[in-house]
Amino acid sequence: MSAGTFAKRPLLSRHLLDKAAVWIVLFILLIAAGFVSEAFLKLNYLGNLVRQAAPIGITAVGVTFVMILRGVDLSVGAIVSMSAVICALVMDGKAENLWLAIGVTCATGSLIGLANGLLIAYGRVSSFILTLGMSIVVYGLVQMGTGGTARGIVSPGFREFLNDRIGNVVPTLAICFVIAVVVGIFVQSQTRFGRNVYLVGANPEAARLAGIPAIQTTVIAYCFSGLFAGLGGIALLARTGVSGTNPGAGMEFDVLAAVILGGTTFAGGRGGVGSTFAGVLVLFIALNLANVAGLPFAAQLTIKGIIIIAASAAHAWIGRSGGDRTE
Repeated sequence: MSAGTFAKRPLLSRHLLDKAAVWIVLFILLIAAGFVSEAFLKLNYLGNLVRQAAPIGITAVGVTFVMILRGVDLSVGAIVSMSAVICALVMDGKAENLWLAIGVTCATGSLIGLANGLLIAYGRVSSFILTLGMSIVVYGLVQMGTGGTARGIVSPGFREFLNDRIGNVVPTLAICFVIAVVVGIFVQSQTRFGRNVYLVGANPEAARLAGIPAIQTTVIAYCFSGLFAGLGGIALLARTGVSGTNPGAGMEFDVLAAVILGGTTFAGGRGGVGSTFAGVLVLFIALNLANVAGLPFAAQLTIKGIIIIAASAAHAWIGRSGGDRTE
């Protein structure tokens, strides 16, 4: 056996560890949670937990593509807020408006994502600054449009259907979350766009020299992020039943936490939607454990911050040790 084969083994093992780390943490956390409360071992409770995570999880699917691309999207919380308001307004309490509302909501999220992508790709603006500014603009528009009060009425049967349980066990909204994850995994692994995202994120200059359309890939990635944030807004509206004023305020930080937990870091070129799904579950189980323990909201925020810091440090260490950032 050649020396090169031995040299590659540590890199491969680090790479596999990077991909499996969040799943190992999820497994250990579930076992620990089961000792704290038997509820965590029951399908009904776990299904309800996934249902609660659906708005953040669906939104995180789109953000994963942006972060693989070395970008960030801080506008998703604002897009979720606007999407929930627009969906409720278009529904106007009428069953015949349901699909129109969903279509308009998805189009709105995609258009905001398109604006982000075009400005970042062609204007060479920092994604952090641009999407932060966009979030402020969108929040302002929501406030002006709603006057600071809840607007719109959901269509009859909308909440009932999405909050129903198949076989009295699995919530429909949880299944929608899983479907969004499956779609994301398919796009990242089976499409040219998905492969280009990894190549551009791993080495933008090499991707450009290889003729990969980095600008087009960037624009599509941000469109994806806006689209899934729009779907996250619909999921949030289904959970709450009212649009609120800014129901998605601060959600971008939960989304980033979940994506980073899954191993998709700001360094780009690695991570994936499947690991993001595990990251969402780790985040919500940890916060539910804190809630079961009776910790105050401030303490839960502290735990969330520690999780983000620890996950970022761990994945950075694995990446440096492995010397390989690509999938």
